[in-house]
Amino acid sequence: MPRRHRKPPVPQQAVEINIDSLAHDGRGVGRINGKAVFVDGALLGEKVVMRYTQCHGKFDEARAIEVLQSSPDRVEPRCSAAAVCGGCSLQHMSSPAQIAMKQNILLDQLRHFGDLQPQELLPPMTGPEFGYRRKARLGAKYVEKKGRALVGFREKNSAFLAEIEQCHVLVPEVGLAFPEFRQLIESLQQRLQIPQIEVAQGDDATALVVRHMQPLPPADLDTLVQFCQQRQFHLYLQPAGPDSIHKVWPADNDLRLHYKLEDFGLTLQFHPTDFTQVNPVINRQMVKQAIEFLDPQPGERILDLFCGLGNFTLPLATQSAQVVGVEGDEAMVVRGRENAAANHLTNVEFFGADLTKPFEGQPWAHGGFDKILIDPPRSGALEIVSKMTVFKPKRIVYVSCNPATLARDAGELKKQGYLLLKAGVMDMFPHTTHVESIAVFEPE
Repeated sequence: MPRRHRKPPVPQQAVEINIDSLAHDGRGVGRINGKAVFVDGALLGEKVVMRYTQCHGKFDEARAIEVLQSSPDRVEPRCSAAAVCGGCSLQHMSSPAQIAMKQNILLDQLRHFGDLQPQELLPPMTGPEFGYRRKARLGAKYVEKKGRALVGFREKNSAFLAEIEQCHVLVPEVGLAFPEFRQLIESLQQRLQIPQIEVAQGDDATALVVRHMQPLPPADLDTLVQFCQQRQFHLYLQPAGPDSIHKVWPADNDLRLHYKLEDFGLTLQFHPTDFTQVNPVINRQMVKQAIEFLDPQPGERILDLFCGLGNFTLPLATQSAQVVGVEGDEAMVVRGRENAAANHLTNVEFFGADLTKPFEGQPWAHGGFDKILIDPPRSGALEIVSKMTVFKPKRIVYVSCNPATLARDAGELKKQGYLLLKAGVMDMFPHTTHVESIAVFEPE
């Protein structure tokens, strides 16, 4: 029998440590007896008292419990639960320092994975620091022993829900309503069967999608409807899987929210559970900049890969001869077509395809493309960029939510003969370690 490797025991005593670097997840890094320790809540240059949380063979983990020598980048978190809640992890770091950290992560990853340095480093794209987040899945749990409900995000590195009075990163209509959400759950007969409330906001309305594990009695349904009527929230129920979601109030057939892209005269409709960017201010800036970088010209044929419901596809279609959007989620393909029709755009086509599979022979891949926009998931777009010479675009704009896979794919584009002209970060998720970025490539 192979021997099992047990984790080292976790020391119980508090220890002082000097922080000499930052990890990509925002934790401070120091050394105790030569062994690296990742310290949650500590900043570069600080001396803190820490308490171990986990020990491993090659590194340990800890959390700061007292700051003895603080960094000039340290600020007082606006949220009293910032040290516990996993919804965001950088409220103790000033916004300029957060953005500088994210920019350094992007550049480090480009060097490490792609051996690349952009010819031009773009100025960071920024927006509101708080009240920006329009979408979230909030956990809900009624704790019988305490006779009260919890609603919010999970604790850091835990399955337990954090006790939160309000959330400052969510839009105020939702972030300030946590006590009311708790009271709502507590008032329901099926309060033990409500594990999640998903929230989504468009320009016109806010929607709640209430997950329930057992059928709701009429009294509970009335309570939920009255709650939403008083706040002008749209109410959806989800008794089983995603296909079971249905609208309850208002009692109409309009299942969509919407957001506007004023720079292009567009209105995009979406279902509350559809993927949309959570930060509308950054999204509008991002779309405008991506279109400017791509510089579509009349007569050009442009390809938008991982196009979703048309966030980039439709703005491109307002300025160029022909746009093709390709997306793996068939529901998003339908939504893209709906949005094209609603905005009276006839020079755009949407196709459904698994972009991790070979695309030779696919109907969307014929005809050639002058320029390409890529906006992949965190896993990146290696399968596509490794065959970029098939399309031979004269410009590529790559929008990324993961600098590691962007760097990997940029390295592959380099092999394909493309130069990295520009790159920069977009602060889509302030106070978190998520790094959104944009990059521009052209043939050598």
